Amino acid sequence: MPSSAVNPEALEQAQEDALAALVHQYASTLYRVAFSAVRNAHDAEDAVQEAFLRVLRHREALGEIRNHRVWLIRIVWNIVLDRKRRVKTRPETDDVDELARVLPSTGLSAEQIAAAAQHHAHVLACVDRLPAKERQVLVLSAFEELNSVEIAAVLGITESSVRSRLFRARNLMAGLLDHQRSLR
Repeated sequence: MPSSAVNPEALEQAQEDALAALVHQYASTLYRVAFSAVRNAHDAEDAVQEAFLRVLRHREALGEIRNHRVWLIRIVWNIVLDRKRRVKTRPETDDVDELARVLPSTGLSAEQIAAAAQHHAHVLACVDRLPAKERQVLVLSAFEELNSVEIAAVLGITESSVRSRLFRARNLMAGLLDHQRSLR
C-alpha cells in the first residue's frame, strides 16, 4: 500500500475519537445552554443528544470547523429554538435538583444553600422576563461566557447588534433586580 493511501478504518477511528473528545469536552456546556433556554432537564438532555447525533451524521466535516465550541453551541441553540417554535409554549419549572447542580455545595450551611438557590431562582425569573432577543444574548454572554463575536456567530447577527442587545439586557436586568429589592 502506498504511503499516501488513507486507511478507511484508521480514518473512521480518528473521527470517532474526535467525536468522543467533543462529547467529553462540551457536553456540560451544551447542557447548560439548552437548560438555560428550556428550563427542563429532560428537554435539555434531549437537545444535547440531538446535537451530538447531528455532529455524528456530519463527522467528516469536523476537521473544517475552526471553533468547535461556538459551532456546537449554535447547533444546540438552533435545536432548542426549533423545538420551542414547534411547541409554542415554554415549560417553566422550579426544579430544585437542577438548581442544586449549578450551585456550590461545599462549605455552605443548609440555610446558605437555600438562600443561594432562592437568589438563583430569582435571577433566572428576572432573565425570563427580558424580551427574547435580549434574553438570548444575556444567557450566552453571562451564563456561557461567550464573547460578542461568538454570540454573533451563534445567533447569526452582527457583533454590533450583540453589543446593543447586551447593553439593553443588562440595563433591564438592573432595573428588574432593583425593583425586586425595593419590594422586600
